[in-house]
Amino acid sequence: MDEPSFGQIIAEARRKAGLSQKQLASMVTKENGVPISPQYLNDLEHDRRNPPSEYLITQFARALNIEKDYVMLAAGKVSQDVRAMGVANPQVVEEAFRLFRKDRK
Repeated sequence: MDEPSFGQIIAEARRKAGLSQKQLASMVTKENGVPISPQYLNDLEHDRRNPPSEYLITQFARALNIEKDYVMLAAGKVSQDVRAMGVANPQVVEEAFRLFRKDRK
C-alpha cells in the first residue's frame, strides 16, 4: 500500500478536525499575513499543486494538530531545524537513517 500524499494527509486531518476547506484556509496565512484561498487548499488536497513552503506546512500542522515532521516528510522536504543539525555531514545523515530503519524493523 502506498503512503498517503501530502494532500491526502491534510484533507484527512481537516475532515477529522471538523473543518471546512474555507475554515482551514482562513487559519493558514502566507508570509505577508494574507490567508491562503480555499481553492489553493482544494488544489493541495487533490495533489494538483506541489506541497507548499515549510512556512505554510508549519501552520497546517499546528492548525490540524499533526506532527510537522510527518507532514514535511510527506511533502518531500527537510525542515530548517533538521538541516541545521548537520544534514551537510554525510555521516550524520547515514547514522540517522540507519537508526530509523533499525527502529522500523
